[in-house]
Amino acid sequence: MEGTMQTETTIRAESGIESGPRGPSCSLRHFACEQNLLSRPDGSASFLQGVYGPAEVKVSKEIFNKATLEVTLRPKIGLPGVAEKSRERLIRNTCEAVVLGALHPRTSITVVLQVVSDAGSLLACCLNAACMALVDAGVPMRALFCGVTCALDSDGTLLLDPTAKQEKEARAVLTFALDSVERKLLMSTTKGLYSDAELQQCLAAAQAASQHVFRFYRESLQRRYSKS
Repeated sequence: MEGTMQTETTIRAESGIESGPRGPSCSLRHFACEQNLLSRPDGSASFLQGVYGPAEVKVSKEIFNKATLEVTLRPKIGLPGVAEKSRERLIRNTCEAVVLGALHPRTSITVVLQVVSDAGSLLACCLNAACMALVDAGVPMRALFCGVTCALDSDGTLLLDPTAKQEKEARAVLTFALDSVERKLLMSTTKGLYSDAELQQCLAAAQAASQHVFRFYRESLQRRYSKS
């Protein structure tokens, strides 16, 4: 395939300063995203992250009927560890669920995420960054997707988009990836103790919150293309 599409992006899981407990209001922190930042890639976005492809794929990784999708997550300091590898797998599975890889067989799409700072809900932020960069690169997808993290404190209070401190103190932390068409669950990962009822409560809250994320996507894209 001639011409390599490349994208870079940046992930900031923070709102500048960690907010205090937000209680039962279950509000999301302020979003910020900027696209078309870099000159070398075909698409770029700042949440923080990157996408390269579709491009030529190594023979050992070639899939004859669809694109090979790879994800690399780089920590702020040091080399990737077990936690990064686990998140890479979750992000890759989510991207594969929506990217129309069959349109680009025997090619490679690589998503590169670089953590700049982490003030909580990092996996959700990585998912959101990956989606925006894929869109910016023009990679065909059947739907957009987003990540939402929920936490349950010791008395069962649900918090959306928890800060790092809230995650550390939580009884359970749950992250969901949802699509933009049916709010369908694409991926989930959980840590800690929770009941089935609490799981369903968190999923319902994440589905409701996803509307705000997708609205933010649309507004961000409108701002970008209105400047073009």
